[in-house]
Amino acid sequence: MASQASSVRFDPEVLRRRWIQVPTDNPSAAEEAEHFSGVDFAAAGGQAWETDSFAYLPVVVNFRLGETVARETIVFALNGDRVITLQPQSHFLVFDTAIARMRRNPQLAHSSYGVMYALLYALNEASEQVIDYASDTLESMNDTIQLATSGYDDRGKEMGVADMQDAIARMNDTEEIVSRTQESQLLLARAARHLRTEVPAEATDLGTLTDILISDIDGVKEHAGFEHDKVRYLQQSIMTSLEIKQNQIVKVFTIITAVFLPPTLIATFYGMNFTFMPELQWEHGFLATTLLTLIVALIPLVYIKRKGWLR
Repeated sequence: MASQASSVRFDPEVLRRRWIQVPTDNPSAAEEAEHFSGVDFAAAGGQAWETDSFAYLPVVVNFRLGETVARETIVFALNGDRVITLQPQSHFLVFDTAIARMRRNPQLAHSSYGVMYALLYALNEASEQVIDYASDTLESMNDTIQLATSGYDDRGKEMGVADMQDAIARMNDTEEIVSRTQESQLLLARAARHLRTEVPAEATDLGTLTDILISDIDGVKEHAGFEHDKVRYLQQSIMTSLEIKQNQIVKVFTIITAVFLPPTLIATFYGMNFTFMPELQWEHGFLATTLLTLIVALIPLVYIKRKGWLR
């Protein structure tokens, strides 16, 4: 195909004959495409479907729009003459990558299978960009995550749940983005494998490109799986750190309660209205009572320390 591409120029008119774009917000365009080619997206019902005329292949794509990630459904209708896409807008930005690839390799635009390959290639590139965006988001949170796992901020103040709410929310959003991309790659792989079965045996170059595309789709899926595991690990690390901190706070309050419970009991006795309390008549009664209170307070503290519960 490379040798043929050198003698073939990119012709937009040829591409328009091979690729028909039907925006979902334009019902008249769908009716016109159905009248012209016999395509019927309504019959497919958004599912993979095959008829005598077309193979319908839905793909869910995630793509970046600035600092956000959008999600749209594309339905391909493929046969030997043309590929028809049911897409969100008449100009779907993700497909600009496909057009650029067909400009570099004009031979792709001369067959419906070549156009389909370029479109699937563009969708896979969009998924890769989303995964890279998710990875960059996690990297930008690295300092916050380190502070959370260490338990203290840069001023030496202990980190609490309120301090980590924003980071936890961002990681949850990132996990959802990565999970959706994994789902999208499954649909994209199915469409690419179907394309591979449709590519004519004599189109060896296109068959090779499609095989590479299938491997690339699987590679992006594996990358998404790695990032998903990374997000879950970081989430678990933060939650474990916060749980440990909460357990330490509960432990401190438990120790304080254990230390002050015996003195409180003694104070309760001396708050009762007894008729005869001999230590009240002692010369050093107050000192004796104070020392007794101190001793019974130290006994549980020493016991707790010997057990290692203060660590």
